[in-house]
Amino acid sequence: MINIGFIMISGRNWTGGYNYLLNLVTLLARYRKDEIHPVVFFGTDVSEDEVAPFRKLNGVTVVCHSLFDKSRSLRSLLLSVATGADRGIRAEFNKHEINVVFEVAQFFGFRLGLPAIAWFPDFQHRYLPHLFSKFGYWKRDIGFWLQIGADRSIMLSSEDSRRSCEHFYPAARGRTHVVRFAVPPKGTIDYSAARAVADKYQLPGRYVFLPNQFWKHKNHLLVLDALKILRARGLEITIAASGNQSDPRDPAYFPSLKAGIEDAGLARNFRLLGLIPYQDLAPLGLASMALLNPSLFEGWSTTVEEALSWGVPLILSDLDVNREQAGEAASYFDRYDAHSLADALASARLRDPAAIETEGELAQAMANERVLRFVSDFTSLVRHASNQVQ
Repeated sequence: MINIGFIMISGRNWTGGYNYLLNLVTLLARYRKDEIHPVVFFGTDVSEDEVAPFRKLNGVTVVCHSLFDKSRSLRSLLLSVATGADRGIRAEFNKHEINVVFEVAQFFGFRLGLPAIAWFPDFQHRYLPHLFSKFGYWKRDIGFWLQIGADRSIMLSSEDSRRSCEHFYPAARGRTHVVRFAVPPKGTIDYSAARAVADKYQLPGRYVFLPNQFWKHKNHLLVLDALKILRARGLEITIAASGNQSDPRDPAYFPSLKAGIEDAGLARNFRLLGLIPYQDLAPLGLASMALLNPSLFEGWSTTVEEALSWGVPLILSDLDVNREQAGEAASYFDRYDAHSLADALASARLRDPAAIETEGELAQAMANERVLRFVSDFTSLVRHASNQVQ
């Protein structure tokens, strides 16, 4: 049995990271409970409703300690760099007999004394540096260099990310591991039940679902421009957009988007649903004509992965990683061209409710295969890391 320590400092402020970790730990508890024992460390500043889903998992240990408070993260980093390790955190890991540490957006030192896996979610700061402050850019980049220099096993979510990693950080070559994450299907959802959820949000029959947090690189402004083009063509399509409406790097982004929607008179076409309950995502996707992800950058999209498991048609920006992830299951558009997106949206069609169940069953079978591969690849990486000499 390998005890692996996961650390969640930011909680749901980073929705994607939180959901990724919850999904991963859930799958390990389900499929590898005799091999991998997840121990999840939270700060005391994280709300109990964020911790509760982890507590409910059999075979998962939850630890809440002030050592992992967000307010202490900078001090921990400085200690780790200056002295080789944050001794308090190292002692907490040893107390819980951790064999491998999973680092994401954290660095616990050159002399941590434990094997560690560093997950690099993406390299957005290298491709879209204008979206980062100088401090944010260098904090991220130096963090990657530190983890590479500390001989971490580097985990990446796609071959596209591996190519980027080995291009920008040549020292990582030979230590990169691709682990494509997957999400389990949610079971069969009756179309009428899905439509009832859409009715709850007062959505029309023709709508496209956009479940991305409202961060600038998610490219919602292109969607607004595409809707203006469609209206000029006399076409009415509704975008139902859910997600966290706060961009920590650009607090003015969402208010400016909302103002743009209202100024264009498109509030009925660009519906802002806010942060909705997770259990509503699959039904809203199933009842839609398609799921849209117009993002300017992705490491490996959770929303795309979930849509694949639902059997929902996809309209995606022309990122290499999107093509790697979705292949022929999606249609693609130029992520910088509103006319290209407008054309893709105009091609979306109402789905036959009678065919949705069959399509869903096939999608679920394929999703289960991806889930088993994800768990197997991650377990192999954990075993590889645990055998590294410290």
